[in-house]
Amino acid sequence: MILIIDDDSSIRLSLSLLLKRAGYTVKSASGAEEALAAVRESMRASDASEAIDLMLMDMNYSSSTTGQDGLELLMKVKVLAPEIPVILMTAWGSIPLAVEGVKAGASDFVTKPWDNRDLLSRIRTAISLSERKPDVEVDDEPFDGIIGQSEGLRKVLETVRRVAKTDAPVLITGENGTGKELIARAIHRLSARKAKPFVSVNLGGLAQTLFESEMFGYVRGAFTGADSDRPGRFEMADSGTIFLDEIGDLDSSCQVKMLRVLQEHTFERLGESVPRRVDIRVVCATNVDLPEAVKANRFREDLFYRINLITIHLPALRERKEDIPLLVRHFAGNDVNFTPDAMALLSAQPYPGNIRELRNLVKRILIVSGKSTISADDVRASLVKGPERKSEPQSSSTANVVTTLEELEKQAIERAIEQCQGNMSQVASMLGITRQSLYRRMEKFGIKG
Repeated sequence: MILIIDDDSSIRLSLSLLLKRAGYTVKSASGAEEALAAVRESMRASDASEAIDLMLMDMNYSSSTTGQDGLELLMKVKVLAPEIPVILMTAWGSIPLAVEGVKAGASDFVTKPWDNRDLLSRIRTAISLSERKPDVEVDDEPFDGIIGQSEGLRKVLETVRRVAKTDAPVLITGENGTGKELIARAIHRLSARKAKPFVSVNLGGLAQTLFESEMFGYVRGAFTGADSDRPGRFEMADSGTIFLDEIGDLDSSCQVKMLRVLQEHTFERLGESVPRRVDIRVVCATNVDLPEAVKANRFREDLFYRINLITIHLPALRERKEDIPLLVRHFAGNDVNFTPDAMALLSAQPYPGNIRELRNLVKRILIVSGKSTISADDVRASLVKGPERKSEPQSSSTANVVTTLEELEKQAIERAIEQCQGNMSQVASMLGITRQSLYRRMEKFGIKG
């Protein structure tokens, strides 16, 4: 049963009709006392059909326009029945008040005037997340590329299984190189949207001046060079999932535009005044401490609470060292063996670049050694100092080692070029560097492609 709390009888009536058509049992209240009485009655009910599954509450249900009465009622409900999810309704200009409500325990908030389809989706999501269902076992295909058996990773995948079936927005946190996009893809593959598009956007690499044209698209003639209509990333993801990577790097002006799309699920192409509606599941990722960014006024608080209904934190590789041997074998392939000493040395490294750094190291070892059995000496020879490792003071006794490592790097590039038959894109991928970095190193060592 859904309990509606609003002092406007017309709103209670329209919501009741909407929810009843969607198959829900509905009860309504015009004020705090009536609502609390309904909650207490629900707690005493022996019949599950008489229990409240969700509350839909207007922040300004009383004559007060401050919304404080709504916050007070919310906190009382959370004391009486903390398990009941609450969705708040508020005007666009009162979103900061709704954010306060989320902090006080509300599951979500919608702005007036609401979209019926969006509201029903949020209700289904909130109810689904509040139900304590046993995890359903799935095959490994949705977790393609996610390697490991550690307790930390197991807990992450359990959460993925649980939230994937909903439309809840998910925020994936973790250091660079921990595999956040793989988790986002797993959520999509396990969802009801799996047959629809998965669109990934690296917001950190998107210039502010290109944000609207890239995300919203444009029509012919919208600006110089716009020779034809082009859909944006949101439109491409319609009915599917959009993955917003590095959302913590989004500048303040773009954050406002992003919030409106995520809240209203509508946007306008550049050069067009007709709003377009999209039905999308939103998954975001960041390596930024967003709560700290909010405190420092670098990230909007209302956007933060819009994207992190569910937060999944990926542990760093140093926190799941037992997975390193499995990852090494995965990256090396079945035709390569590692001696126990070699594997122990690999497992002992700090890997500030996490899984990405490990993958690049394994590729470098295979290229430099050219062997099918890798020893600890082979590993040591490829432990090249780079931007991911802190430099140590160089003494005269280590100068020759640095020179030797540079020679090894040159040999690795030459061998990769030979193996890839001069395909520079493949060479860069094999070495784990960009093509620009590859060309700079080739020029440094005098290597011709």
